[in-house]
Amino acid sequence: MPLVEYSGKITVIDDIDSARQALAILSAETRVGFDTETRPSFQKGRTYKVALVQISTLTHSYLFRVNRLGIFDELRAFMENENVLKIGLSLKDDFYMMHKLGEFLPSGFVDLQSYVQDYNIADASLQKIYGLLFGCRISKGQRLTNWEAPQLTEAQCHYAAIDAWACLRIYNYLSAGEFDPMQSPYRVTKPETVKQ
Repeated sequence: MPLVEYSGKITVIDDIDSARQALAILSAETRVGFDTETRPSFQKGRTYKVALVQISTLTHSYLFRVNRLGIFDELRAFMENENVLKIGLSLKDDFYMMHKLGEFLPSGFVDLQSYVQDYNIADASLQKIYGLLFGCRISKGQRLTNWEAPQLTEAQCHYAAIDAWACLRIYNYLSAGEFDPMQSPYRVTKPETVKQ
């Protein structure tokens, strides 16, 4: 499959004033894509806190460097805002890691791992779902890079933006009725119950 092409704008945010402005813009949206990145650990017993929170519209991805910003009031309010639908994948893991930075009560979130089950999609990884729906491949080459680096590389920013944006695109496509699970070669078939 060809690689995903992302042509939207990417903004890296590492100061509170810019973060507040971005969240004011995002709070006016009805739905956004959501993801996080954490620095990988290659030592047993050593873990890191979430370094990046990505929130994306279809045209603009905002990358919040929460390893510097923490969970500040406006971000907490956004995470708790039930009026903005936030689409992510494996959100339980994201919330667990984010709670190490600060407390919040997540509201208005949709986890694609659960959502795609209604469409008989068996494999709930972001790459597989996106490939199934759009015939493109999401590269995971930057996943194990240092998300706490002083300066994020262009490749890291692109990767992070795509993950959040792809979640939103998948949700929009499915919720608009663009995908017929009965026509998919990957659909889940439920076993028939045997009558006694």
